Amino acid sequence: MNAAVLRYRVMAYVTGVVLVVLCFVGIPLQVAGHPAVANDVGVVHGILYIIYLVSAWFLSRKLGLATKPTVIMLLAGTIPIMTFIVERWVTRRFINPALAAQPQPAQPVRPVSP
Repeated sequence: MNAAVLRYRVMAYVTGVVLVVLCFVGIPLQVAGHPAVANDVGVVHGILYIIYLVSAWFLSRKLGLATKPTVIMLLAGTIPIMTFIVERWVTRRFINPALAAQPQPAQPVRPVSP
C-alpha cells in the first residue's frame, strides 16, 4: 500500500502545481496575447490529470473508500489548490489509520553482550 500512497501523493502535488500554473500564469498570458503557453500547460495538465485519476482510483480501492470520498479525490484535480487540501484530508482521515492498522514486520532480536 505504501507504493500506492506515494504515487497518489506525488501525483496530487504535481497535478495541483501544474493546475495552479495554468490558472494563474497560463490563462493571464493567453488573455495578454500568448495562447501557446496556456495551450501547452493545459495539455500537460490534462495528461497529468489522467495519471492522477488512475493513481487516486487505485488508492481508493486499496483503502476501500466509499463513493463520496472517492469522487472528492477524483474531482480534486479540477479545482486549483484543491488537490493539496484533499490530499491532506485523505492522508489524515484514511491513509494514516490504514497504515497504522497494517502489521509491522518483526525486528530481529540482537543478543546483548555483557
